[in-house]
Amino acid sequence: MLSRPRRNRNRNRNPIPRRRTLLPVLATAALAAALAGGPAHAAGNTSQFKGVNWADQRDNFVNGPVVPSGLSTSDSYATTYAKASAIVSGFKANLGATMVRFGMNDKTTSSAWWNSYIGALDATLDKGLSVMIAPWAYPGSCSCVKDTTAFYKMWDTVINRYLGRSGVYFEIYNEPGGYSDKAWDNFAASFVAHYPNVPRGRIVVAGSGTDTNLATVGADSRLSGTLLSLHLYSVFGISHKTEAAWITEFKSHLKGYGSRTIVTEFGVPMSTGVNYNGARDGDNNRSYYYGMTDTMRSEGIGSIYWPGLRTGDSWSMEQLHGTGVNLSLTTVNASGRDRLQYAWGNSSNPGSTR
Repeated sequence: MLSRPRRNRNRNRNPIPRRRTLLPVLATAALAAALAGGPAHAAGNTSQFKGVNWADQRDNFVNGPVVPSGLSTSDSYATTYAKASAIVSGFKANLGATMVRFGMNDKTTSSAWWNSYIGALDATLDKGLSVMIAPWAYPGSCSCVKDTTAFYKMWDTVINRYLGRSGVYFEIYNEPGGYSDKAWDNFAASFVAHYPNVPRGRIVVAGSGTDTNLATVGADSRLSGTLLSLHLYSVFGISHKTEAAWITEFKSHLKGYGSRTIVTEFGVPMSTGVNYNGARDGDNNRSYYYGMTDTMRSEGIGSIYWPGLRTGDSWSMEQLHGTGVNLSLTTVNASGRDRLQYAWGNSSNPGSTR
């Protein structure tokens, strides 16, 4: 799929603009020794990644710090940790999630809010889930890195804190736009070279063309051993009315690199009453969701649903309840949850055989 214009992902939707976009110092000699054996490599498949995106109510494309739904920049570390513990417990209990993907930008890590925001990452890790963190672009004409100094300072902050925690994955950049395929390959390779102490199996490289094209990043030997990120939706110019056509579409984006790929964003409307266990063919969203989830399961491809939680978003898998730190989640659409869990390896096979 070609690079897309900035989009609304509130999709039914009351439009909310949505377009995503170190010289590190090892903390101790022991950590350096632990990493001396060379970069870790991605597993034979990525089925261990069973995640959800936890997004800012405004979307993560914000000109300011990213604040996941339910949190506040006025919250302390302790309050953020407590809120996140409740929300992540909901992701784990309701969905069986094992990973949460978080957004950031350089204004996130350079603000006072960062000292509290890390409470959400820490709580997720302490609950036994993995974390993926990625920078989003600011709203504007180019979903690209405009200030490389600020970009690497941001990543210095994150990597210096979380390199020693094996459950944290570092996604170089969300939906890079404004780059040719070769230019994005070069940028990603520069990041990998900039952080030689980060195991490659913990680095996630977006496909070029805003996470849609894995051909060049997958083939680039400078990026060998890294994980790859793909985004695919049933909107933005693609429409198929059969599951078979969506399976073909999905596989065409993998370019043969499915064993390294995580679908870090995919989703469909959840609050509109659609039964995603209904007929497989005849409806674009339903056929897409069947095609994506069936292929993820059969090919062992990990996935991170967009969004697991985003207040006011009709695509959100979970809805937030409560006040203060007394928070809980409920699932918006049971059939949507069933298909997601099937993609993640649930033994049952919900849905019509039609």
